[in-house]
Amino acid sequence: MGKLALRIAYDGTAFYGFQRQPEVRTVEEEVIRVLQKLGIIRDPVTSEFKGASRTDSGVSAFFNVVSFVPVPEKAHLATPRVLNHHLKDVWVVGFSEVPAEFHPRFWAKEKTYRYYLIDMGHDFEEMVKCARSFIGTHDFSAFARPEPGRDPVREVRSIEVIPRQGYYIVEVSGKSFLWEMVRRIVNAISYCGLGLLSREDVERMLSGEVDKKIPPAPPENLVLWRIEYEGITFETDEEGLKKARNEIFSRYSSALVRAALFGDWLISL
Repeated sequence: MGKLALRIAYDGTAFYGFQRQPEVRTVEEEVIRVLQKLGIIRDPVTSEFKGASRTDSGVSAFFNVVSFVPVPEKAHLATPRVLNHHLKDVWVVGFSEVPAEFHPRFWAKEKTYRYYLIDMGHDFEEMVKCARSFIGTHDFSAFARPEPGRDPVREVRSIEVIPRQGYYIVEVSGKSFLWEMVRRIVNAISYCGLGLLSREDVERMLSGEVDKKIPPAPPENLVLWRIEYEGITFETDEEGLKKARNEIFSRYSSALVRAALFGDWLISL
């Protein structure tokens, strides 16, 4: 067996981001720890370990991808059933044998993020109008944290504001994104919906008139929702998914109870 790719999901609030850092817990460190513990890889360098998206601290993923070259006699262990037994706060939800030249970041055709935004009396129509301004190719300097050497021009292929009961989902798709770009776009849309920013303000900022910058929305409500690849299909196994579902349901039910508790407090005050 050659190079393998794993589709992973994770609770970003349990980590200081995706990328390995000294003395803090990260997604990459957790995945590598388990792969080495099981002997699937010897080390991240010789195994060519790579990730698709280096999500920030607090940001979750329903669909991120890592790839590596496994030790041949241990490759059969790289399945959801085995890996999910050892991983904590990360779940493998798919695996695929990929070409030797596969790179999870460079082969990605499109990435989609979802942001969960609490409805604070937003004007939905204004949010939709504001969101449309971001579609296309623009200079996103006013909507990103500066990164030396990176071109601030990016293309947003689609953006949608989806109303739900008590909250909105802002879904943004594109080929690649700058640091904090999605979270700053979401805040701009939120400000427009609250009457704190106009669509004209947004369009001026996108045209290069950067007299102010939009701060990022909190990271905990952001999830990397999907990555599109051409010709790559991820398989799974039911036993591995069962463990993932059980653990995710446990987090969901705990959060639901806490939300109900504080909801009753607000109603009663």
